[in-house]
Amino acid sequence: MQEQTALPRFSVPQEELDKQAQYAAMVESVLLSRFPVRRPRAFVHTYGCQGNVADGEKIKGILESVGYDLTEEIDESDLVLYNTCAIREHAQDRVFGNVGKRKAWKEADRSRILALCGCMMQQEYVAEKIKKSYPYVDLVFGTHVIHKLPEFLYRCLCSGKRVFDLSGGEGNIVEGLPVHRDGTFKAWVPIMYGCNNFCTYCIVPYTRGRERSRRPEDILAEVRELAENGTKEIMLLGQNVNSYGKIKAGNIGYCYKDEADGLDFAGLLAEVDKVEGIERIRFMTSHPKDLSDDLIECFDGRLAHLCRQIHLPVQSGSDRILKKMNRVYDRERYLERVAKLREVCPEIAITTDIIVGFPGETEEDFEDTIDLVKRVRYDSAFTFLYSIRKGTPAAEYPDQVPEAVKHERFDRLIEVIHGIQEEKSVWYQDRVLPVLVEGPSRTNKRMLTGRTESGRVVDFPGDPSLIGRIIDVRITKAQTFSNYGEPVV
Repeated sequence: MQEQTALPRFSVPQEELDKQAQYAAMVESVLLSRFPVRRPRAFVHTYGCQGNVADGEKIKGILESVGYDLTEEIDESDLVLYNTCAIREHAQDRVFGNVGKRKAWKEADRSRILALCGCMMQQEYVAEKIKKSYPYVDLVFGTHVIHKLPEFLYRCLCSGKRVFDLSGGEGNIVEGLPVHRDGTFKAWVPIMYGCNNFCTYCIVPYTRGRERSRRPEDILAEVRELAENGTKEIMLLGQNVNSYGKIKAGNIGYCYKDEADGLDFAGLLAEVDKVEGIERIRFMTSHPKDLSDDLIECFDGRLAHLCRQIHLPVQSGSDRILKKMNRVYDRERYLERVAKLREVCPEIAITTDIIVGFPGETEEDFEDTIDLVKRVRYDSAFTFLYSIRKGTPAAEYPDQVPEAVKHERFDRLIEVIHGIQEEKSVWYQDRVLPVLVEGPSRTNKRMLTGRTESGRVVDFPGDPSLIGRIIDVRITKAQTFSNYGEPVV
């Protein structure tokens, strides 16, 4: 193996973690003096991807550790924190709108703390807008310094001054932070951070830094702890999980492959599969260019707990547009990977992401996307209108597609996808499938709801004692968007 000891290690020094523990104790002391009758309340709202959700769980864990109770009642809270997303313009607009609504809340009690963090805050122009246009925002910090939240809170509480920390660099890997899990039997487990792909439409490499993988022993320790606490299903997270543990020529990101004894993502999956108590393993997101044969072969049944489902974003079916997006694969390579997946596991459910109206997309390019969708026959797809992200190469492309054209193509794509989903629903009718019971149905509180291994939602009658268990359910009514069943006793 090539010598890798010269690579820097992006773990936060223990001295820094010890310092934050001291700040946490000081924050708790300050809060006790200011709230002698009750514990202060914190409201945390997370926007965006599963990686953001995982960050949000750490933020909640830190807030609890320093003395806050979590609340869903925003107007009754003493601290409001928005964990933001920069992937789409709509998400940013929602953040600014919600921050605007907090002005009266803040003016009613100046001791309250309004905080913003996450990917939006890693963009300099956003941070400047917050400074100038929202003077009642107390705390702003980026994606690389979540572990310093106790210090930031202490400065806010004791100085009365605004705190901005948008430290850049390649980011950190911080182990051992407290985590408030939003679920009891399903959990997110980040295995790596950052991205090296630099798709021309995406801001993530600029806000999250370069790829860096957690050590396998740290990941497995977290999974074992989750299993001991009753977790049944885990989702392994990374911007490109297929790159876990890899070092590529010219790669300016960092990883721990030297410390992982060459363990790649397929190898990590095999180790996670051995953890007793975990009954379902999922992962996202997979980049098609790095979907190896070894990883595909993990779906052949050798891993007992790996769900037969994969999210494989294609973004476009046009080779010309894929090249402009810097996706590195072409449609032939993508279709070959899909064919290999279905050869290994014929029943695998494949989902995807598709962008409509990327700059320069012609009608012919769009028809290539429609053709690919018909060939792959996705089980579901997340479809997006192209959104300009300031700071990305595509934002400067001169051939932006008119909004009316985007919307017309979007509607046509949705029609095709829904038609395929309706046809595929027939396969589920009258089948008995294992379902992880997640809780009461959103549409009928007298029913329970759960998911099949392929991710299909099923509502069915049952006792709440079933929540958190995997049970057999016969699908009695299979539809495109809703499915109903009966537990098999």
